[in-house]
Amino acid sequence: MPIQIFCSVSFTSGEEAPGPLGDVWGPHQQQQQDNLESEEEKEEEKEKEAVKEEASEGDLPMDLVAFANSSTLHGASHVFVEGGLGPRQALWAVAFVLALSAFLCQVGDRVAYYFSYPHVTLLDEVATTELAFPAVTLCNTNAVRLSQLSYPDLLYLAPMLGLDESDDPGVPLAPPGPEAFSGEPFNLHRFYNRSCHQLEDMLLYCSYRGGPCGPHNFSVVFTRYGKCYTFNSGRDGRPRLKTMKGGTGNGLEIMLDIQQDEYLPVWGETDETSFEAGIKVQIHSQDEPPFIDQLGFGVAPGFQTFVACQEQRLIYLPPPWGTCKAVTMDSDFFDSYSITACRIDCETRYLVENCNCRMVHMPGDAPYCTPEQYKECADPALDFLVEKDQEYCVCEMPCNLTRYGKELSMVKIPSKASAKYLAKKFNKSEQYIGENILVLDIFFEVLNYETIEQKKAYEIAGLLGDIGGQMGLFIGASILTVLELFDYAYEVIKHKLCRRGKCQKDAKRSSADKGVALSLDDVKRHNPCESLRGHPAGMTYAANILPHHPARGTFEDFTC
Repeated sequence: MPIQIFCSVSFTSGEEAPGPLGDVWGPHQQQQQDNLESEEEKEEEKEKEAVKEEASEGDLPMDLVAFANSSTLHGASHVFVEGGLGPRQALWAVAFVLALSAFLCQVGDRVAYYFSYPHVTLLDEVATTELAFPAVTLCNTNAVRLSQLSYPDLLYLAPMLGLDESDDPGVPLAPPGPEAFSGEPFNLHRFYNRSCHQLEDMLLYCSYRGGPCGPHNFSVVFTRYGKCYTFNSGRDGRPRLKTMKGGTGNGLEIMLDIQQDEYLPVWGETDETSFEAGIKVQIHSQDEPPFIDQLGFGVAPGFQTFVACQEQRLIYLPPPWGTCKAVTMDSDFFDSYSITACRIDCETRYLVENCNCRMVHMPGDAPYCTPEQYKECADPALDFLVEKDQEYCVCEMPCNLTRYGKELSMVKIPSKASAKYLAKKFNKSEQYIGENILVLDIFFEVLNYETIEQKKAYEIAGLLGDIGGQMGLFIGASILTVLELFDYAYEVIKHKLCRRGKCQKDAKRSSADKGVALSLDDVKRHNPCESLRGHPAGMTYAANILPHHPARGTFEDFTC
């Protein structure tokens, strides 16, 4: 059984001084000693090279061929093979590069499409058993009744009516009212309130769902047309009316007398001048104020107008898919946000800042503009704001909006058969009936509502699904294959960093701590026994002297 002796060996490059026994060595022993030392130096060099190779090759990552064979990436095992690149491998490499290029092209297209944030609009109709009836606002196109206009009133309104104070009005005027002698300054709001067309005089007939209604079902609201009236406003504690059926007779039906004989003559063209005869109507939600001068539709006398409505609930997407914004109404005048409320609020602030007054229809506590301020400041400022200044009033589209689609149709009224009856009923002439009477019928076409909703056309799940499908189609990979590539790249980078010296230093440090293993045969090859046999009997040696040094001790005795 072989015996190994482990010991720590240290060598020095300096020459050892001859010991007291140096003279006992002969030429043969000295030559043998030199040969052994040269052999030891060669062995030491081999050990150092082996340590370096072990340090440089330690933790060496899997080579590319082995990785390609074990990877789930299709085609890689046919490109990276043992023995180098041949024609077959070249064809596989071309096919793999083409497939990879097609995959990357498709991925780029899908990513670009996703970041274009596309959306689609979905239309749906939902049947229901009842619907809330909308608010209906109506205004006479003539703001002031001629019979209520006195000469002081005419002088006060002259700038708004385009009349010079020196001009003859050409029409009989009413006597001055109590306000002319009260000593209080004229107030345009109070003037409109008393001189506009009164609903009690205009409303000849009113019916809702077959039941009677009257002026008490309307609320007063001021617009650019002056004093107007809203049916089913939902204000002042009044409940919002509902309808249970669709079609004519299940909504609001009113007959109005527009009182054309009370219209003011046109003395000049101003923003307050009207050339039309009839009423303006706006159908809107109770949550938004009327904006009838821009959003209303006209109803002419001498016709019965049918308005078939359908409720539309619009749902928009916020940026970057859409343009809506979930905003709250930061206003002292309106509780809920709408584009109309935002516009009126913005126009009010603009006029107060630039003219130090507000129009009659504007909310707030600023003083009302006088007719002079209307002509010189308010009307020009408002026209400039609407037409040119697009940055001051920026009203975001709300993400949820209710509006009412309308289909209008009309028939002539009165007929020849009914003209005489209506003239007798209302104590008017047939000509007056034809020029002043109109009938308005507003109803739901069917008892359902329409939803118009914006939806994201391409979400992150669709993007990942498309990328995964293209990846599997072209290169046969998955997300785990990507993780395999990252893992292999990590091992390669780790190995590169390790070869820069850190691992070599660690390997040298660990090898320096190890002992040198010497077998008994190695010790015998050094042949100290012959020299020992030739020494005089009883000679002693210094202890702990290693082999092949000038002085010998008990170690040689043990090996011999």
